[in-house]
Amino acid sequence: MTIIFFDDQSRETLFPLTFTRPVADLRIGILKISEKWNFHFQSEPSYLTAPYLQQKFPLKFSDQNLFINGSICPDEKLLEAVENLKEGQLLIKDSICIAAKSNQANFNYQDTKAFENIIFEYDLLKISYPEDIFKFNDRALKSDFALITKGRISQPLSNTNSLIGDDIFIEEGVEVECSTFNTKNGPIYLGKNAQVWEGCHIRGALALCDFATIKMGAKIYGATTIGPNSKVGGEINNAVIWGNSSKGHDGFLGNAVLGEWCNIGADSNNSNLKNNYAEVRIWDYKSERFRKTGLQFCGLIMGDHAKCGINTMFNTGTVVGVGANIFGAGFPRNFVADFAWGGASGFEVYALNKMFETTEKVFERRNQIFDQTEKDILSHIFNETELHRRF
Repeated sequence: MTIIFFDDQSRETLFPLTFTRPVADLRIGILKISEKWNFHFQSEPSYLTAPYLQQKFPLKFSDQNLFINGSICPDEKLLEAVENLKEGQLLIKDSICIAAKSNQANFNYQDTKAFENIIFEYDLLKISYPEDIFKFNDRALKSDFALITKGRISQPLSNTNSLIGDDIFIEEGVEVECSTFNTKNGPIYLGKNAQVWEGCHIRGALALCDFATIKMGAKIYGATTIGPNSKVGGEINNAVIWGNSSKGHDGFLGNAVLGEWCNIGADSNNSNLKNNYAEVRIWDYKSERFRKTGLQFCGLIMGDHAKCGINTMFNTGTVVGVGANIFGAGFPRNFVADFAWGGASGFEVYALNKMFETTEKVFERRNQIFDQTEKDILSHIFNETELHRRF
C-alpha cells in the first residue's frame, strides 16, 4: 500500500512555512508529521502537493493508496480508524477530510461525496496556522518521546551532569557534560550525535535532534525542539527550530518557529508578549491582512533561508518570509516580505542571484549541494510573492 500525504486548505494558512514544503513535512515535537505516520506504516512517503514542489517531494501511486491529510498528527485512536478503512471509504470529522483509501489517481479531498464517509468521533491534533506548531509542541513532543523510546534503553548520562527526574532518553554518540536537566515538566530527548556543551540549563520538554548542538551556557525551557544539524545558544522558550538553522549566540527566542537554513545574529531578540498584554495578531498570507491568533504569547515566525544581523529586535508576532535578510538598528515591521533586504530604515528586493550566492555558501558549510531543484523552488516562490515587495 502506498501512503500519500495530501495538502488541504491549511497549506495557504501555514505560509510562509509551507512555501518550501508539503504540510506533512512540517516538524512538530521530535518528528515531522509524515515521520509520525510512517513510524507506524513503515512506508516511503509520497506527496500530493503544489506542482512546483513535486520534483523534491515526488508523488507515487499504486493500485492500493492510502491518502492522509498532511496537517493531522496521528494518535492511537486515529491510527486504528485509518487502518480499518476499506477501499472507497473516507474518514471525516467536522467537514475535515482525514484519510481515504482509493485506487484512483485523481483523488480530491474536497469531493467527499465520491466516498462512503466514516465519522471520526475523537479529538484531532491538526496544524492549521504557524503558531499551532509552538502552541501544540508540548503535546507532540511528549507523544513522539513515548513513540520513539518505547521498549528501548537510553545511553547513560555522565555523572558530571545533574538530572532532576528521570524522563530522559539519550541516543548513541551524544556528547554532554557539566549541564543540568530537569524533566519534571516534560521529557528530554537527545538525538544521535547531538552535543550539549558545558554549563547549559535545560528544562523539559526538549527535543535535541540528530547532530544538533546546544552551545555553552544556554538556558532552554520547554516545550522546545532543535532540529537536525541546528546550533543554538542564549535563552530559548517554547520554540521550534527546524534543520540546519542557527541561533548560536546570546539573545532571547520565545514562542517561535524558525524554518530551515535560517540564521539569527548575535544578541538578537524577539518579543513574545505585548506591553499591554493584548491578544497578538500576525500577518496572514491568505487573507493578506493581520489575523487574530487568540494568543497572549506569540513571538517570531520565520520562513526558510531567512536571516537577521546582530542585535536585531523583532516585535511581538512578527512574520518573516522566505529568503528575507534583515539588518540595521530599530524594529523592522511586523511582516517582512519574502526576499526582502533591509530593516527598520526600509527594504528593497533581495535579488535572486544574490540570494543564491549566499545560499550556496550556506549549503557548503553543511556539506550539502544547493542544486537546481532547490533553485527552481525558490524561483517560483520569488515570483509568487512579488506583490508583497512593493517597497
